[in-house]
Amino acid sequence: MPNPKRRHSKTRGRKRRTHDKLVAASAGNCPQCGEPKASHVVCKYCGFYKDRQVRAVDDE
Repeated sequence: MPNPKRRHSKTRGRKRRTHDKLVAASAGNCPQCGEPKASHVVCKYCGFYKDRQVRAVDDE
């Protein structure tokens, strides 16, 4: 296996790692009830997904 002949500088390694960061998941509002929800997920407050109810929700 080839090995590096010389040590890479700290700057060079850090430049390579600039894109290795975590990104917060984006959240939108539910079109039915207006509560915040994650994209492509059933709303936990009203049970709607893509303009139709797919899950029954208890009213407490």
